[in-house]
Amino acid sequence: MSEPKAPTAAPGDTYKGWLFKWTNYIKGYQRRWFVLSNGLLSYYRTQAEMGHTCRGTINLATANIAVEDSCNFVISNGGAQTYHLKASSEVERQRWITALELAKAKAVRMQAESDDSGDECPTTPPAAGQGSRNSEVQSTLRTLGSKVEDLSTCNDLIAKHGSALQRSLSELEGIKLGGETSDKIRQVTERATLFRITSNAMINACRDFLALAQAHSKRWQKALQAEREQRVRLEETLEQLAKQHNHLERAFRGATVLAAPPSNPATDSKGSGKGDASDDEENEFFDACEEVQEFITVPADPKYHRRSGSNISGISSEMGMDDGTTSLDEQSLASNPESPQSHELEPVRKRRTRIPDKPNYSLNLWSIMKNCIGKELSKIPMPVNFNEPISMLQRLSEDLEYSELLDRAAKCQSSLEQLCYVAAFTISSYSTTVHRTGKPFNPLLGETFELDRLQESGYRSLCEQVSHHPPAAAHHAISVRGWTLRQEITVASKFRGKYLSIMPLGSIHCIFEKSNNHYSWKKVTTTVHNIIVGKLWIDQSGEIDVINHRTGDRCHLKFAPYSYFSRDVARKVTGVVTDKDGKAHYVLSGTWDEKMEFSRVMQSSRGGEDGAEGRQKTVYQTLKARELWRKNPLPEGAETMYYFSSLALTLNEPEDGVAPTDSRRRPDQRLMEQGLWDEANAEKQRLEEKQRSVRREREREAARLNPPNQDNYKALWFERQEDHGMGEPMHIYKGGYWEAKEQNNWDACPDIF
Repeated sequence: MSEPKAPTAAPGDTYKGWLFKWTNYIKGYQRRWFVLSNGLLSYYRTQAEMGHTCRGTINLATANIAVEDSCNFVISNGGAQTYHLKASSEVERQRWITALELAKAKAVRMQAESDDSGDECPTTPPAAGQGSRNSEVQSTLRTLGSKVEDLSTCNDLIAKHGSALQRSLSELEGIKLGGETSDKIRQVTERATLFRITSNAMINACRDFLALAQAHSKRWQKALQAEREQRVRLEETLEQLAKQHNHLERAFRGATVLAAPPSNPATDSKGSGKGDASDDEENEFFDACEEVQEFITVPADPKYHRRSGSNISGISSEMGMDDGTTSLDEQSLASNPESPQSHELEPVRKRRTRIPDKPNYSLNLWSIMKNCIGKELSKIPMPVNFNEPISMLQRLSEDLEYSELLDRAAKCQSSLEQLCYVAAFTISSYSTTVHRTGKPFNPLLGETFELDRLQESGYRSLCEQVSHHPPAAAHHAISVRGWTLRQEITVASKFRGKYLSIMPLGSIHCIFEKSNNHYSWKKVTTTVHNIIVGKLWIDQSGEIDVINHRTGDRCHLKFAPYSYFSRDVARKVTGVVTDKDGKAHYVLSGTWDEKMEFSRVMQSSRGGEDGAEGRQKTVYQTLKARELWRKNPLPEGAETMYYFSSLALTLNEPEDGVAPTDSRRRPDQRLMEQGLWDEANAEKQRLEEKQRSVRREREREAARLNPPNQDNYKALWFERQEDHGMGEPMHIYKGGYWEAKEQNNWDACPDIF
């Protein structure tokens, strides 16, 4: 084997080179290509693998670097990962040690100064010239700070190597001439070489620092002055915006007084108590956030309430009369013996209404989370102290808590009205998260969960964990009321120090049998705030487009992020239902944790420009808002039961006849529900280790195939295929589960528990 080349420094503080890595007692040390970049040390079998296959990565911010002998050194992050490495010479080893220590110092600083820019977003973006200037100044300051820290680190290394060199020289002076003279002289020479390498690194850092300082010193002064002037301008602009906002609000309230219908006792109870018409209808005004088209709703002209019978029939078929009478679809639901309400009156099985109270265990959160910053949480072993006693598959099944919305949608004659109910269903799935700060159990590969509510609510569903890295779950639900729901969700999560972001990836599809309408949408981002200090709270933010792929109708929903400076109601959701030509038909408004309402648009127009941005607002004249959906109250004592809803309390209830892979049979989850958290943690570790050993065996089996297969795992009840008509590959239920349950034949199920 040829001698490895010395490592080389690349642009951007990247360090590359060949090292020998200990693999096992059979193969011993193997030659690998190592790359040090951004505080991460990664290795590959060859340089060609850098573009596609990384064999391993270790974060130096939490790693310990130890020297064993002249050429060997060890990098470990506390037991989870340990690299035993060997260089071709002591000089080469010291080059790597110096580079690793510098990279570790930088990584520790970056972790301590974690970027919290995601917490606050400026309401008014800076001008292009100002933004580029600020970005350049900040980049320069960060670079200079990094160089200063490099100087400090190099100074420490020089002191350490200088002491070692001095000791060697002292030993050389005290020895007698003889056989060991040459060894001591060689040692002194090597240490002098190490000292020279470190000194050169410090000299280079000094040169870079001085060059940057000379190039940017004058620009800093100008930038600081520009920032002071910009701050003054911003303060003046904010004051003007506040005055203009109050002026617009008074103007629109005045317009509403002129066209407001007679007051409603129900809305009077929610008003401010002044008794005027503008207060009665004040809840019909809402402004969308600046990122989307702003619009305002005002009551429609009274002429729309005095139409002839022929005209009224066209409206009532979709919305019902504005005086509060129900639509034909709602009447049919109320009288239909097959409706969800009639089923719920006579449940076949009495479900449980309580689970054991949550134990009050103390936990040092920071001691566990500090090593997770910037990492994918699905790959970090977490104790059950962070969990709630249900799995992600069960949490996914909770989306069906308000399945009656889809039942009502299935009976709609109008696809536009149907879209309103589907949009309300997408929002309702977030109502259970407002107090739910616990993390569901990560399902094991092959784990399943069935939710059979055929007798009570007319549907049944099946979830299966179809992938482990990345974690992905497939869900299929079918109802006798004429709809089918399927989804495949992959959850990506990042811990940012102060908050945790959870980004669901994948799409959800709902197909109605009668109309053949096919809807699809995606989920928004969930953010858990105050991870370290304060009380945990959850927010939903982002935008959703619910699309009817058959007709082209669309509902654009906006989940407004919470802001301390906003006067809007918290957790606000707004939306507009448009047809394929972009014409608005319905306006939706409400909150994702309480209720949603919809109003039929009778006329729309472009309003005047607002003074802040020069944008035009769309003014929708609507009929009176009607309730689409309202959240069910939580069960009594929910605060001691993880804030579970009535449906969530029943999800982990033991049930006979389910598959051996069902989440109800998971032992660590069951122990946690019973309050035995120490036993649950031990069982959780056992299951995870069993899953890892099964995966290693599967990978060995895949490697023996000809040709080798990267991953030969296939889901049991789902298969990956093109979603017909959508062109989007996803796991779709292939059948067989409920037949296997009827026959009590689970021979195909793997042993995962």
